[in-house]
Amino acid sequence: MTEQKQAAERRQERVGVVTTAKMQKTVVVAVERLVRHGFYRKTIRRTSTFMAHDEFGAKRGDRVRIVETRPTSRHKRWRVAEILERATAEAAAAEA
Repeated sequence: MTEQKQAAERRQERVGVVTTAKMQKTVVVAVERLVRHGFYRKTIRRTSTFMAHDEFGAKRGDRVRIVETRPTSRHKRWRVAEILERATAEAAAAEA
């Protein structure tokens, strides 16, 4: 197996929603995960935000898949692999 293929297999993938798309070729993606509380055992929704390099032109509200990559800048360690679902015009108008 080649080194490139092994490195590609180790890369993490996450699916999230674009929250900010006001920068050039950079988007902020919010990824939600469910965590069980240690004592109370209630499931809690936690959100992590990642800055990702975007060559596809994702807009706010789009559902995207991001892939871990080498550091592109001070804060960017992820890139947008694909846009899974575009935001609807009604949802974008409701958020604004």
